[in-house]
Amino acid sequence: MLPSLAILKYEALTLLSSWLVRLWISASAVLTLLFILANWGQMQSPALVAVILFPYLIFPWFLAVMVLGVEPVSGARVDALADGILSRPITRHEYLLGSWGARVLVVLGAYLAVVVPAVLLIGLAKRNVSGETITLYGAVAALAVVAIVLTLQVSLAFLAGTLLRRPLLAMMVLVFLWYPVSTVLHTFSLEEFSPISLNQALPTLLRTPWSESEDLPQSANASLDELSEEAARFLAAFGGPAPAPKKGAFYEQGDYDDFSLLRVVLGYGVPTVLALGLAMAIFCSRDL
Repeated sequence: MLPSLAILKYEALTLLSSWLVRLWISASAVLTLLFILANWGQMQSPALVAVILFPYLIFPWFLAVMVLGVEPVSGARVDALADGILSRPITRHEYLLGSWGARVLVVLGAYLAVVVPAVLLIGLAKRNVSGETITLYGAVAALAVVAIVLTLQVSLAFLAGTLLRRPLLAMMVLVFLWYPVSTVLHTFSLEEFSPISLNQALPTLLRTPWSESEDLPQSANASLDELSEEAARFLAAFGGPAPAPKKGAFYEQGDYDDFSLLRVVLGYGVPTVLALGLAMAIFCSRDL
């Protein structure tokens, strides 16, 4: 246990001092601020919060998280640690758990440091936008769900780095699997497995009260439409397809009234545990 904590502390401090993490935090703060300024007087609070969470669920911060997750179990990093592991000052399990835990803490810390102030600003400020507000339960649940997805991304990167050994190859495989699979699952509106559908379901979660007996507001579709348009414009700015003209049937998307927080937690939490367990099994059975 103590070696794992020592590795966790060392890795976390090293990551916090790296330029990758510093630039990621700075870019996240700037992009979040731009989203808020651009939509401050237009979007309702649930949709606006979902918009600032979009980069963490879909693009582009997925890439930064994957780079952080792949590094400790691939390339020259493992070769340099072989002597230490084989001479038994630490075990393979201790090294993996410490490295994985440090990356999860840094990723979630960077995410919360940027998003929590933004959510508080949106939720507490008086804006000239009529309509819905976010609830305390909805805000906490939404932040927790995105944190679980980020933890899954770190774990998948760990697994890919362990399995393929080469960081660049692992990154390419992750990118070419994550987005197509998410898109396919999105066609079935599976928020439990597709980050795209989850992002569209966040306005429903954000307006959910503590008591399930209370009725949800009736303007859910309007917030979803705003979120879809904003996401389409964001992807178009990076070379994606231009947003289609607004037509009634196309934007009459499900309002996710059947949203289940438990299903979402299990949908992303179980693969996280499996990915970490498989990475440890592969790493521990491999010759160094």
